[in-house]
Formats: sequence, C-alpha cells, structure tokens
Amino acid sequence: MRIARRCWAILLGAALTAASCGSPPTPDVDAAKAALDKATSERAGQLAPDALNAAQAASAALDAELKTQEAKWFKSYDHARELAVAAKAAADKASADAVAAREKAAAVAAKAKADAEAKAKVKSAAIKVGGQIRQPVKIKDVPPVYPAIARSTRVGGAVTIEATIGTDGRVVDAQVVRSVPLLDQAALDAVRQWEYTPTLLNGKPVPITITVTINFKP
Repeated sequence: MRIARRCWAILLGAALTAASCGSPPTPDVDAAKAALDKATSERAGQLAPDALNAAQAASAALDAELKTQEAKWFKSYDHARELAVAAKAAADKASADAVAAREKAAAVAAKAKADAEAKAKVKSAAIKVGGQIRQPVKIKDVPPVYPAIARSTRVGGAVTIEATIGTDGRVVDAQVVRSVPLLDQAALDAVRQWEYTPTLLNGKPVPITITVTINFKP
C-alpha cells in the first residue's frame, strides 16, 4: 500500500513538472512582442537599425523555438522562456537607442539653428572696413591646400572672399564673391580658420566685414 502511494506521489510530481514545463510562457512572449512593437513605433528601423535587427533576430529565434515545442508530444518551454526574456531586452534596447538617437538629432538641429541665428545676427551688425575701421591684423594664418585636380589641370587664379569677423577676431562667415570653381572650397576652408585681432570702435569690440583675395598659382 505504501509502495503504491509512493508511486502515485512520484507520478503526480512528474505530471505537475511536465505540466509546468509544457505550459507556454505566454506572458513573457506577449511582453517581448509588445516591446518589439514599441521599438518599431519609436522608428528604431530608421534611428537604430542595428539594434532593431538584433531585436527582430531574437524574436525570430523565440518564434522558432515555440514552433519546435508545439510540434513535440512532450513539451518543454524553459528555453522559450529564456528566449522571450532575451527578445524583450533586445527590443527594449532598440527603443532606448531610437529615443537617444532622436534626442541627439534634435540637439544637433537646435545647435545648428542657434549657430545660424547667431551668425546672422553678427553679419547684420558687421561694419565694413574703411574710414575709422581699419583692416585688422591677422594673428593666425592657414594657407590654402591647392586641390590636386586643379593642380593637375593647371587651373589657377584669384578667389575673392568676403569674410565676417566676430568680436573675438574669429571668422564667423565666409562667402565667395569672385569664383574659380575648382579653387573656391580650398580658399573658404583656409579663410574660415584665420583669426584676427579684435576690432574696436569707441573702445568696444565690433564685428566687421573684410574682403580677402587668395591667389593660386599653377
């Protein structure tokens, strides 16, 4: 009698264990799918494509494991549960990466807008050199790099640039007013790195506009 009871106890325990292992981890699977949907809605495909690809791969592995277990007579969903947790973590990371990328892009755009507004303000207040406003003294000179294509085709000439100098003596803006197409960018790259002594008007630094010419000899 005791042996029979022990056998029944063992069988009951085995049945309970099998039932536990044979139950799909539905809450974990649903959580993983919801996390992946959220990552997609956060535009992770555009903002964090690598992270989203990893999340989709984890979700695919989960789906494959679930199908494998469904086809078995004796099912065990322990690995599926682990995959579901991993898939959710990957999807959560994709969402977080997308949010971070969007915030970074917004910050960059805001800075670019602020810089553009500040540049426009300086340009509108800039005074042209002449009369009481003397030509500033250059304290940092960066020579232009002669473009290889221009040198090889023996293109030379003079590029004239109008530069706006801020109150700190740095070049705020530079625009070509007399162009040599193959040489313009090289001239601009050089001028934008130049620095001058600040220009004073009534003892206060003011932004100014100067015209410079860079000669390229082939």
